[in-house]
Amino acid sequence: MTEPLILEPQKTADACVIWLHGLGADRYDFLPVAEALQGGLLSTRFIMPQAPTRAVTINGGYAMPSWYDIKAMSPARAIDEAQLDESAAQVVALIEAERSKGIDLSRIFLAGFSQGGAVVLHTAYVAWQEALGGVLALSTYAPTFGDGHQLSACQQRTPALCLHGVHDPVVIPSMGRTAFEYLKQWGVAAEWKEYPMEHQVLPAEIQDIFDWLAARLR
Repeated sequence: MTEPLILEPQKTADACVIWLHGLGADRYDFLPVAEALQGGLLSTRFIMPQAPTRAVTINGGYAMPSWYDIKAMSPARAIDEAQLDESAAQVVALIEAERSKGIDLSRIFLAGFSQGGAVVLHTAYVAWQEALGGVLALSTYAPTFGDGHQLSACQQRTPALCLHGVHDPVVIPSMGRTAFEYLKQWGVAAEWKEYPMEHQVLPAEIQDIFDWLAARLR
């Protein structure tokens, strides 16, 4: 397993953001974003893990960095849930490692773009049972959210910021909106923001992420 990319802050770390890249990308994909955010979050460590390289069915079985296999695109994503659980376990191990270093759970955040966002939503609201600082869900969806699922009181206390492009052709906005609506239904303090973009990240979005994190890390 490739070691995560770790961006240490200027000051002694008292907070952490664990940030997962999307399908086919790598741990360096969001390094510029992490560097920009850390310029104002001087005691926040950023950890960017690397997905394993594996065959992806929807891409003709071509091997690429992937948190889990996607078997079909429509009408909803058909995925390898065992691989999703493995990736969530990888995130849980990073959370536990940060807690062992003295970082309070209320100051540990999960962030993910696209497929990485699906992993952090699954981790925070299915796999992990304690409250975290929050979840940043970028241009993503929640393949394991459904009407039968219930959150623990601790999971309900993990807030979420859901961000999506209104012109996204890869993860259509309604998929992201459905995840957000489930979080609201389950009592999570979730926010939804839309941007005039496709499957990407915009400076205005990064500013909103900074403001949201800074408000919780004061």
